[in-house]
Amino acid sequence: MFLRQFKYLVAVVEEEHFGRAATRCHVTQPSLSSGIKQLELELGVPIFLRGRGQRFHGLTAEGEHIAKWARLIISHCDAMRDEIKAMQKDLHGSLRMGAMPSMSPVLPVLLQKVREHHPGVRVDVHFIGNEAMKLGLDNFTLDCAITYLEKADLGRRNYLPVYTERMSLLVPDTNEFEGLTQITWKEAAELPLAMLRPSMHERRFVDAAFKKAGCEVVPKVESESILHLMFQVQFTELCTVIPSHFTRMPGLHPGTKALTLVEPEVSQEVGLFWAEGETVMPMANVMVAIAKEFEKTGDLRRLLGEEERKRGKKPAGSGAAKATAPRDYASS
Repeated sequence: MFLRQFKYLVAVVEEEHFGRAATRCHVTQPSLSSGIKQLELELGVPIFLRGRGQRFHGLTAEGEHIAKWARLIISHCDAMRDEIKAMQKDLHGSLRMGAMPSMSPVLPVLLQKVREHHPGVRVDVHFIGNEAMKLGLDNFTLDCAITYLEKADLGRRNYLPVYTERMSLLVPDTNEFEGLTQITWKEAAELPLAMLRPSMHERRFVDAAFKKAGCEVVPKVESESILHLMFQVQFTELCTVIPSHFTRMPGLHPGTKALTLVEPEVSQEVGLFWAEGETVMPMANVMVAIAKEFEKTGDLRRLLGEEERKRGKKPAGSGAAKATAPRDYASS
């Protein structure tokens, strides 16, 4: 058995076409088919269901297990090369990370550390849900993932806490909200709201908070983009629930202000996940080391205002200057 045969196998599974897999592996289609046939002969079992042409007809039961092992073997070979490069202070390659969309403003702080410590590493971020993260960690197409600790359904994984996410209500900076720094969930439910779609984890968390306050809301606008919802608040009469760190990163838009949501006060922990095992893969270890550094220094939590909350101070960003231009309600 040769490593290239496993790469042929994985390419066919991912491309679902023998011709495209051959192109991806930079070989002819007959060479790819011959390599896979030799692998089947050595293992003594068929890997693919047979059919006409170059179409992919699926894997046999044995083939499913072989494909999983093939990914593991390829991943460990790549990790071996990465580890040797790391020993030589020359780590190169791609760090593949899964993340929830609400974490996008925080990631630049983490990824800046990656560039500082490992300038040869390229980071590939995938904003996906927990199911896709689980699949990516299982089949070694992701090195690590950042998601919520409490509800993460990623199977048996190693993890580290990264920060705590709390919620704020983003409102128009008008006379209606002048002088306010906080608002109850019950009061928020009475306002016209723009919210994330019900299928998204963040929306389900917010719905649970409203339910805990004895409320049920029907939003005027729904979207998969928190940034779009923030624009709705900036240019219309709508309000929206945002992670409190959005008040700092990326920061509030002119003409908006953030109110701390209370009664109940809710939060959820965000953590870094990677594959379980005694040996941490080199690319995953890059993020693990950075997460440990931030947890030790507390710099990220301070940047997100967690220390100010503990001391009972008003977090920066909980109010914003009024817009210099008139509000455009017609754009709604």
